[in-house]
Amino acid sequence: MTAIEPTSVALHARDVQFDWSKTPVHWVPDEPELAHFYNVMHLLLPELELWFVQVFTDALPYITDAKVREDVLGFIGQENMHANAHQGALDLLAANGIDPEPYTSQVHHLLQGWIDRTRKMKPKRRKQSLLNQIAVIAAGEHFTAVLGDFALNSPAFDEVGTDPVMSDLLRWHGAEEVEHRSVAFDLFRHLDGRYPMQVVSMLAVIPALWMLWHRGARMLLEADPTLTPKQRKLTLRKFRRWHRRGLLPNAKIYLPQLTHYLKGDYHPSHYGSTTQAIAYLATSPAAKAGQQ
Repeated sequence: MTAIEPTSVALHARDVQFDWSKTPVHWVPDEPELAHFYNVMHLLLPELELWFVQVFTDALPYITDAKVREDVLGFIGQENMHANAHQGALDLLAANGIDPEPYTSQVHHLLQGWIDRTRKMKPKRRKQSLLNQIAVIAAGEHFTAVLGDFALNSPAFDEVGTDPVMSDLLRWHGAEEVEHRSVAFDLFRHLDGRYPMQVVSMLAVIPALWMLWHRGARMLLEADPTLTPKQRKLTLRKFRRWHRRGLLPNAKIYLPQLTHYLKGDYHPSHYGSTTQAIAYLATSPAAKAGQQ
C-alpha cells in the first residue's frame, strides 16, 4: 500500500547531538577527494542558511497569510539549527590542519553585503530586493531538496562503509530539506513572485552554486596536508566513478528536476516524500540523542 502524503506539517527545529570524536576527516573509505567534495557543505551551507534566516526574518512584515507565516517561522528555526549542526564538522576539519575560515569569511562577506544593502533601501526597492533574494533561495532550496532525497534513498553510503555520524548528518539535514522544501517557493509566490523571475533566478543559481561548491572543494583539497598532488585534483574520471558507485547524484537525477522547476506548473511538493523524511527524522541517531 502506498503511504498517504500529509498535505501539511508543522515545521519545527529539532535538537540534535552529533558525536564527532570517532569520525575521520576522510569519512568515505578510499575516497578522500569525495569526502572533501561533500565537506564543502560544512563551509557553504551554514553561511547560506544564516543568510536565509536573515532574509526570511526581514520578509515577515510583508506576509499576510497565517499559514505561510507559520511555515516561514518553522523554516527559520530549522535553518538556524542546520547552521549550528555543522560546527562540529568544521572543528574536525580544523583539527586536521584544514582552516576553513578564508572560504567561509568570503562567502559571509558576499551574502551579508547583499543583506546590508537591502536594509538601507527605501521601502519599495527594499521589498523588491527581498523578493529577488527569496527567488534565489527558492531555487537553491530546490537543489538541496533533490540532494536530500538522494541521501535518503541511496544505499551506497552504507554499502561502502561511510562514517555513520557523517551519514546521519547528511540524511538528517537532507530529511529536513525535503520536509520544508515548499516554504521558500510558497513565500516567493505569496509575495507576488512571477514566473519569469522563477526562471531567471534558477539560471543564476546554477553557475553560482557550482562555482562556490567547486571553489570550496579545491580549497579543501589543497589545504589537506595528507593528500598527494594527484589526490588534490578533481577530475571527470573521479566524478564518473562516484556517480557509478551511487555516491553522488548525477545529471540523470538533477536535469529532470531542473526541467520541472522551469515549468509554469512547478511546485516543490511534486518531488520527494514528506512521509519518508519524517520517518527518518524520528529514527535519526543525532535527533534521538538530542531528545535525551
